[in-house]
Amino acid sequence: MSKAKFILKEPSSKTDSLIYMVYNYQYKRFKFSTGEKINPKFWNLKTQRAKESKKFLEYPEFNSRLNKIENGINNVFRRLLNDGIQPNNILLKKHLIAELSGNILKPKQKTLFEFIDEFIEECKLNKQKSTITVYKTVFKYLQEYAESKNKNIDFESITLEFYNSYVAYLTFDSNLSSNTVGKHIKTLKTFLNEATERGYNTNLEFKKKKFKVTKEESDTIYLSMAELKEIENIDFADNPRLDKIRDLFLIGCYTGLRFSDFIQIKPENIITEKSILQIRTQKTGQRVSIPLHSTVNKILKKYNYELPRPKTNQVMNSYLKEVASEAKLNNKVETTITKGGVIKKESIEKYNLVTTHTARRSFATNLFLADVPTVSIMKITGHKTEKSFLRYIRVTQEQNADKLLNHPFFN
Repeated sequence: MSKAKFILKEPSSKTDSLIYMVYNYQYKRFKFSTGEKINPKFWNLKTQRAKESKKFLEYPEFNSRLNKIENGINNVFRRLLNDGIQPNNILLKKHLIAELSGNILKPKQKTLFEFIDEFIEECKLNKQKSTITVYKTVFKYLQEYAESKNKNIDFESITLEFYNSYVAYLTFDSNLSSNTVGKHIKTLKTFLNEATERGYNTNLEFKKKKFKVTKEESDTIYLSMAELKEIENIDFADNPRLDKIRDLFLIGCYTGLRFSDFIQIKPENIITEKSILQIRTQKTGQRVSIPLHSTVNKILKKYNYELPRPKTNQVMNSYLKEVASEAKLNNKVETTITKGGVIKKESIEKYNLVTTHTARRSFATNLFLADVPTVSIMKITGHKTEKSFLRYIRVTQEQNADKLLNHPFFN
């Protein structure tokens, strides 16, 4: 936490002493001469301001000048951070002098592509690798679009005309699915919002309703409790590779955690006396508390609370299809996807659709079908609204009707 304080250069002096401002920030110390002088007998050590005294009638104006300096350093520090600039003593002094003189230094203007490139580098310090990969992919397509259209794309270029042209490019030229196009637009909006916050962009066309993120309901699946039991009962004694993958998947199915979280579970995350798992999620930084299912307990004990870790999410997804195939999840699922502007339907065996994210979706859907209050499930999944949560779970019309039959309204 950064904080300014004012000190006297010679606190024991019988005559006027110079006043310094000392600003502590990020484990550093910035010292600045205020140019103000005061006799120590008129100085209040507690408030770090001049005392109210008839012998020092200018105290209101004097304190006002010190307040201006304190407000100035706080403004400068905040502005540098917002502009993505790491503060140091040289920069603080330069910008504070400009601030106090009324000549506020503006950040050096960056082009859109320069900003995105620097923003991605910055995000490597606090974002997941999967997020960085998405950012890089979106940036690559944007650069390729600019090259293919022979256009210089900058902040002022991002108009509704650009939006229509770029969506068409992603859809037809790049043959991307509707949801993937939506992800590109959503990420571009992330870049533009950040640039706007930092003062690099003043063009707000991207905030208009027509500059929308396309989205169609995906045909993602969930696994029922019976199907999870089938997976749990497979004997993988002769196949340690699939045995470990199956166990990790079940951990996800009974905790609702993402891949990046359930592979990080350590003994200290388990409160054995309460049979609760507590962990801070990587994506949101939210601390969640999850009751331990008996299957989770059994798996944790199997590995002495030190779970195996697959190489990557992609590797685990590949192995999961083998696990699901062994569980005889062979029923066909009809999938629909809009790709290249064309709606395509296809029937695929269910085991081919199982991924690590199926675990999290299965957790939410199975608890919902078991009549666990939505708000309790959302505390674990991290959904902010019930509307977004209900879009996430996979409940058929028939299953929804069965739930309603038990409601007092129908009885």
